[in-house]
Amino acid sequence: MNAADTTPAGDTKPAASDLQRSFMRHLQYTLVKDKYTATRADLFLALAYAVRDMLVERWLDTQQSYYINDAKRVYYISMEFLMGRTLGNSLINLGLMEEWENALKEMGIDVKELQETEWDAGLGNGGLGRLAACFLDSMATMGLPAYGYGIRYEYGMFYQRIVDGGQYEVPDNWLRYGNPWEFGRQEHLHKIQYNGRVVEYVGEDGAKRHSWVDTHDVMAMAYDVPVPGYGNTTVNTMRLWSAKSTRDFELESFNRGNYVGAVESKMRTENISKVLYPADHMLEGKELRLRQEYFISSATVQDIFYRFAKKHSNFALLPEKVAIQLNDTHPTLAIPELMRILLDEKQLSWDEAWDLAVRTFAYTNHTILPEALEKWPVKTMETILPRHLLIIYRINDNFLGEVAARFPGDNGRLRRMSIVGEDGEKHIRMAHLAIVGSHSVNGVSALHSRIIREELFRDFHDLWPERFNNKTNGITQRRWLKYANRWLADLISSRIGDGWVTNLEELAKLRGLADDPEFQRQWIEVKRANKQRLAEHILHQTGIEVSPDSMFDCQTKRIHEYKRQMLNVLHVITRYNRIKADPALDTAPRTVIFSGKAAPSYVMAKLIIRLINAVGRVINNDPTVNRRLKVVFLANYNVSLAEMIFPAADLSEQISTAGTEASGTGNMKYALNGALTIGTMDGANIEIREEVGPENICIFGMNAEQVGSLKGAGYRPADYYYRNPELKQAIDQIAGGVFSPGDPGLFRPIVDNLLGSDPYLLLADYASYMACQDGVDRLYRHPFEWARSSILNTAGMGRFSSDRTIAEYAREIWGVHPVQVSRHSRLDLD
Repeated sequence: MNAADTTPAGDTKPAASDLQRSFMRHLQYTLVKDKYTATRADLFLALAYAVRDMLVERWLDTQQSYYINDAKRVYYISMEFLMGRTLGNSLINLGLMEEWENALKEMGIDVKELQETEWDAGLGNGGLGRLAACFLDSMATMGLPAYGYGIRYEYGMFYQRIVDGGQYEVPDNWLRYGNPWEFGRQEHLHKIQYNGRVVEYVGEDGAKRHSWVDTHDVMAMAYDVPVPGYGNTTVNTMRLWSAKSTRDFELESFNRGNYVGAVESKMRTENISKVLYPADHMLEGKELRLRQEYFISSATVQDIFYRFAKKHSNFALLPEKVAIQLNDTHPTLAIPELMRILLDEKQLSWDEAWDLAVRTFAYTNHTILPEALEKWPVKTMETILPRHLLIIYRINDNFLGEVAARFPGDNGRLRRMSIVGEDGEKHIRMAHLAIVGSHSVNGVSALHSRIIREELFRDFHDLWPERFNNKTNGITQRRWLKYANRWLADLISSRIGDGWVTNLEELAKLRGLADDPEFQRQWIEVKRANKQRLAEHILHQTGIEVSPDSMFDCQTKRIHEYKRQMLNVLHVITRYNRIKADPALDTAPRTVIFSGKAAPSYVMAKLIIRLINAVGRVINNDPTVNRRLKVVFLANYNVSLAEMIFPAADLSEQISTAGTEASGTGNMKYALNGALTIGTMDGANIEIREEVGPENICIFGMNAEQVGSLKGAGYRPADYYYRNPELKQAIDQIAGGVFSPGDPGLFRPIVDNLLGSDPYLLLADYASYMACQDGVDRLYRHPFEWARSSILNTAGMGRFSSDRTIAEYAREIWGVHPVQVSRHSRLDLD
């Protein structure tokens, strides 16, 4: 049986006529259109509503089953959920992709075209959000009672356009035509408080109590999105919060006759859920970011209490029925918020409340970069969240007392571990708060977890070694192979069956086919077909014609100095120089593909994008080179674009400075689709190397220990510049305006940064990187040897499924178990 035909046991495939009837019913009665007036967007919506109908009954059954079984539930809080398009994923997980394709084909409608009509949901930016989306897919597929909690950003991060080679940000108005997958829950409104003051009083029990009064209030309204599992009847919920102004607030202004002011106040209030990651280089942006983080934390914790209270009144049961996972530090305010509710509203004692909080929360760290470890100025928190600041102060006092008792006289340790930082402006260290308030702290790759244990949070590990653990990230093979690369998925299933869709370890069976010439030939054909598809997209989007017979060398990720897109640029310029110096040079033809967004206020990253496009403009227009080398920057990197790039990639650039990338998941997606990795000993690259074999991955550069030693000895980038003629030539060309003749000094800041400090050691790793690229060139000239390595990369991806990651979280951190979904009457649902 083909994997696409999988349906839950007991379910029968719907007839084509039934699917057509459902489609036409929505076209006519939901959208009020007919075949004469319907646009392609209307046809997409009709299909989306019809597919949504198929999810709803399972969705209701799932939630009812959780209540009846009184299951412990996991609540995954994340500022980002990079979901991508929902239609195709739903059809795959329902097992009805081919049925819908055939039914609508009879009506002259192409489902693939309708899928292209859907906008990517603007709920995330990078790996953090895509990981969260993969986790939701795995939790539903594994039947785990789980909820994802996020913010319903009206405009996402931004839509990236490239204008004159530079990034230009415009609003990502992904909700312009509505979202057919969401259900607004007007009955689920929670009041979110800001500002105000704290009143202290003595409670009936004689204990000191606090009341938070005179607050500015915002309402959080829930929007629910169904998350179907694959091959089962589980449909979990992603609940997103949208900020709404309170009626009282609006009426007060209107009744005073200040109509314009009332509208402006409403807009300011609802700004909280307008944009993902407002620019925080200004005070207003920083304050809005803090308000966002409290907004998601408070709304979610209140919602959890609402659901818990449906079955239980004894708060001692909270950790037995609730597990809350903090996806990085952004939702850490959930810890003091839960304490506030238990102390001020439920009137528990401090010790009782704190014990429940620690046993309920778990924290995943995603970064070791100091600038990414959130710190909030005390004066800002004192104004916006005065009650929470008092709670944090008490948490810190109790915690430092515990540290002092364990390590008497060690004042340096107390300063390093304090939740309240005293260096510079007094601030709250959110990562410290997350560690102190959680029973589990995990990294996301073996190297990353070792760094946080031995370096970043060593003091905390000395105090609580039992709290620290590793959960190497994973990806969902349903999205990133079965859906994104159907040709390869079908080839694999034709040889080893489709068990890999729910058990990725099954891909290991491909190792026995790696030396099969016929299988290699089929593998090469699939790759070329995917490359042809991407080449057509590149031509359409950029006007650049690239050959699918060239090596597709891809680096697609957020633009950041530590990810070292600049090292790749130096490689491209060197390659260009070599061909110019010797036109007869025997090199493998190569198309270097970049894609990714830079934060709007990240000047250096945006300048790197401009340089990539400037280098590409010179190379692509040079007839002596452009048959053997092309450079492409694809704008507005998102899930849908990634689904086109990963299947077409030959080479995956994972070249961050060793010790800076927590894990990476793009490396896994590329390798799953048969790309070879060129990379450093960083993040999950190390574990990928263990699985695919060192001969099937190209590792270069320093490891994390060597990076630390070089920095400690006093790194001098200019030494490498003067020592390596090719490196010097490339940098001199950038500095001299070869790629910016109209503005020779345009890229001078990049050169000054490289020669002055080079914080991510590009120059130190350059020679090793170029040698590795030469090795890649040699292998690519032997297509069947390359195909063998490609097959072995896919075969080695078994342990990088998010199913494995989630199974470890469920077993070792959350203590949650699968729930069998049964059909129920439609009563008492939230």
